[in-house]
Amino acid sequence: MKNFRYIVLGLCTVFSALCAPLWAQQAQNKPYIDDRLVHIGFQLGLNFSTFSVTDSEIPIANPITGETEIYHARVSTLLPGFHVGFISDLRLCKYLNLRFCPGIMFTSRTLNYKTESGNPVQGTPGKFGKHIDVLAMPVYLPLLLKWSAAREGNYRPYVIGGGGVSFNVSRDRDKPVLLKMMDYFCEVGFGVDLYFRWFKFCPEITYRIGFANQLYPSDGRMELAPQDAFYTDALQKLTSHSICLTFNFE
Repeated sequence: MKNFRYIVLGLCTVFSALCAPLWAQQAQNKPYIDDRLVHIGFQLGLNFSTFSVTDSEIPIANPITGETEIYHARVSTLLPGFHVGFISDLRLCKYLNLRFCPGIMFTSRTLNYKTESGNPVQGTPGKFGKHIDVLAMPVYLPLLLKWSAAREGNYRPYVIGGGGVSFNVSRDRDKPVLLKMMDYFCEVGFGVDLYFRWFKFCPEITYRIGFANQLYPSDGRMELAPQDAFYTDALQKLTSHSICLTFNFE
């Protein structure tokens, strides 16, 4: 979570740099765009995803030495991913909008394994070692409420929140750690509408928290080699967390 704090500070700095040039402008661009009942757009963005890991704390036989040990796993690095999406926005009142923003996210996380004594895991020779890469490509379906402040010139700050479900459409069953297909999540964040002559550009930062246990148990995987099962058996629960910097074009 320490890396998450650094990423949030960095994203906020980028966010401020993007917004600053328009704050001083007074002439209003597209003054009636927010009066539309329905409007659409698209999203492009970066994301940094991690897992909240709960270890099983169960003694497991080492596949190399045969010794029984307790293993611990953590996400070692936060790797950037990207996402794209579609925006459909319904105006409920002057300051409140209902948004449905389906999209697809590409993420990568690396689980680092150590024994209880702190020694790195020695995995299957030539195949898996102390690190396991977990790739995911969830299609997300969020329903969000956007509450906006009064417009000032060509900018309008807002906060956003809601929840939804996601479906992982990229599952590699050859990997020792397999994620389940479905997750459900809540999402909160903030952003600012920047009004240009031909469109509205809205940089946004959100934090997404998954609630479902994403770990697929090893006893339900016939294709998993016994010497690789300990990578899954060392875990009890994996839940997803993501920070997203999204650029909305409306």
